[in-house]
Amino acid sequence: MKKVTIIIPVANEESTIANILDRILVLPYPNLLIFPIMDKHSHDATETIVDDYEANTNHRVHKIFYEESTGIASCIFKGYEEALKDNADYIIEMDAGGSHSPEELPKFIELLEQGYDCAWGSRFIAGGMDDNMPWYRLLLSRGGTILANLVLGTKLKDMTSGFEAYQADVLRQFDFSKFLSKGHMYNTEIRYYCRNCKSIEVPIHYVGSSSALKARTVIRALRILFKLKANAAGVKKLT
Repeated sequence: MKKVTIIIPVANEESTIANILDRILVLPYPNLLIFPIMDKHSHDATETIVDDYEANTNHRVHKIFYEESTGIASCIFKGYEEALKDNADYIIEMDAGGSHSPEELPKFIELLEQGYDCAWGSRFIAGGMDDNMPWYRLLLSRGGTILANLVLGTKLKDMTSGFEAYQADVLRQFDFSKFLSKGHMYNTEIRYYCRNCKSIEVPIHYVGSSSALKARTVIRALRILFKLKANAAGVKKLT
């Protein structure tokens, strides 16, 4: 089977990371690796737990500590780069806090095997669900998707989900240092850059949290949204 690498940004998730890793490792894919990506912002026992899995799973779990991290997007991009160096065929990014279900990974892998370039997790298509989501975050996700489609000319039902899968060759096209987003807006940004790929939305069951939403985060996201068209050419690597 193709080599599958799961990228998981991890910080302060000692209560969930072991459960997530266990549920991924029991999936029937012997050629599946997990790259937890960490930085200095994780202060609890998460790193110790990850280290234990790395030592006791025949290195199917491989921790990457990214000292130069500038935010979650940079950690994810570092994970993509390391997976490409490791000759992954399929690369999937998901959450470590329980928002994304490891049991849904086979749906993504199957679609990549069918020849899709990208598979986007979607809460807002038939079969998708969004549980425990505060109204203001639900409003931002749905409203952000509508606005992004209007501004960028995309037609996806969910432009902000962080559960996504790629053929490795798709990610090889990008110079991640040129991406505008340092935070979760990268989900929208990469969907825009991949708009001409053969892609499909995958229904997912998303479990939200009550984390605070800062006004400056929304303002920054809006600024990035209106800059994306001008930035599109810069993220493609010269080959």
